[in-house]
Amino acid sequence: MPIYLTRDEAKKFIFIKQGLLGKHKFLGKQGIMDYINQAGCIQYDPIDICGKNSELVLQSRIKGFTKNMLYDLLYKDRVLIDFFDKNLAIMNVGDWIYFKRIREGYSEGRSFDEVNKVKEYIFGKLNEKEFLCSKDLELNEKADWYWSSTRLSRVALENLYFRGELIIHHKKGTNKYYSLAKNYLPSEILNHEEPFINDLDHKKWRVLRRIKAVGMLWNRPSDAWLNIWNLKAEDRHQIFNELLAENCISEVVVEGIKDSLYIETKDVEIINDIKNNTKFQKRIEFIAPLDGMLWDRNLIEKLFDFYYRWEIYTPESKRKYGYYVLPIIYGTEFIGRIEMVCKREEKILVIKNIWFEEGKALVAKDVNLFKEALERFKNFNEMKTIIDESDLLNKLTI
Repeated sequence: MPIYLTRDEAKKFIFIKQGLLGKHKFLGKQGIMDYINQAGCIQYDPIDICGKNSELVLQSRIKGFTKNMLYDLLYKDRVLIDFFDKNLAIMNVGDWIYFKRIREGYSEGRSFDEVNKVKEYIFGKLNEKEFLCSKDLELNEKADWYWSSTRLSRVALENLYFRGELIIHHKKGTNKYYSLAKNYLPSEILNHEEPFINDLDHKKWRVLRRIKAVGMLWNRPSDAWLNIWNLKAEDRHQIFNELLAENCISEVVVEGIKDSLYIETKDVEIINDIKNNTKFQKRIEFIAPLDGMLWDRNLIEKLFDFYYRWEIYTPESKRKYGYYVLPIIYGTEFIGRIEMVCKREEKILVIKNIWFEEGKALVAKDVNLFKEALERFKNFNEMKTIIDESDLLNKLTI
């Protein structure tokens, strides 16, 4: 039997599952690991206007989060790793074994022969030097690659990384530095056998992973399934049926939403808590553009009546809002969006604009809570002062 939820209960469920409602359930470095283990991965994007996407995801959830925490977990503690899941992502290093067939999928394709010809040269360089980037290689001829024709040095490093022969040693700005995987991955991970019997089992594992990442999903086409290769509708239907039969997921019917939604079965306890506890501490948080919660933007629009699209690749003349705009949540609602820019040399966080949803503008009693959220965001970005070019906060206090 499906579980019936009011719209308000469904909103609470997603925000509590995401660690965005009530007291913080994710704390410090261990909280980062706990959240990533729950979500499977966080999507990585190198653009840094007011924090990179992965950092923005964590600052909204992890009490006491600093950017150095994530860097250390990736490149010092090495309990996290960069690889492809929901596009380029950050995941638990132990999950590397589950993407073996993805790595093997790059064993042919664009410029494969050209890469193989220079592979030993690159490995020789990496035996001399712990890590290197494309600028360290004298491979200037052009080669065909997924995005465009580019230098063979970049193509070779990325291809060997996609195959799992290299890993990202660290990043510096937008530059990636690579090392030999065998020098950093434990042998039990590096040499682990393929864990899935067939492609369908692999897709099934990844579909459940995406349901856990968003919190609640429907069985329909969705951006939440991006980069699950060859996930056809018939596969998806079979996977949902099997996950239901195995009691891995439970069906949820939400007031006013035609399609059934599905949650991880163990999260039924969150629903029970919601039905027994009507009051949760409200927080104001700024949400990353590629936050896992937003991977199905149609679902967010249907459930929260909040339309959000990342306009970074939209021509300026056609943007409704701005270049890098973050949704704002308060309690169980998306109340608006904000555009902030870090002027790093001057250590200034600039609020360029704030747009509140109709009927959801902050009242005077909420302004201090909003200012506290801005102060946390300023500290997260290691800025010293805030300048409100929108002047909206001053107007709200009048």
